[in-house]
Amino acid sequence: MLALRRSSVVASRAKLFQTPAVLGARAHCQVPCGIFDDAARVESLKEDATTIRKAMVQIGELNGNSDALSFNQATRWVMTKEDHASAIIDKVATYMLAQRVKPELFETKTAYHEALEAHHAVMAASVKTKQVIDAAACDALDHAISDLAPMYTK
Repeated sequence: MLALRRSSVVASRAKLFQTPAVLGARAHCQVPCGIFDDAARVESLKEDATTIRKAMVQIGELNGNSDALSFNQATRWVMTKEDHASAIIDKVATYMLAQRVKPELFETKTAYHEALEAHHAVMAASVKTKQVIDAAACDALDHAISDLAPMYTK
């Protein structure tokens, strides 16, 4: 039942930016310049999430080593994980939420609220990856991005 409900929510979210009225009304950037690529932004989120997952694996492998090089490398992986989690939050906030998710672009207030929830879920999952070294946090982030992606890809 949950999977069916989730798939129907994802399917409804996919339609949010694809109605003819919305396609004509939306701007691609704050200028608007017209050169931004929504699908590329989604792929960038996925790439950041993959980097976060790899950083967690590397940190786990380096954990327990007492040599200076391992400490240095673990520190660098922690910094990389933090940077990519922050990049996800920044893209969702400054590109997606600030420029793309506007109440007038949605057919209903409910659809608008669902879009806000989907974007917030990505941001919250990204924050969680900063706080832990846990594959489950990476899985949650990947899932949140997958739920958001249909709004920006065809």
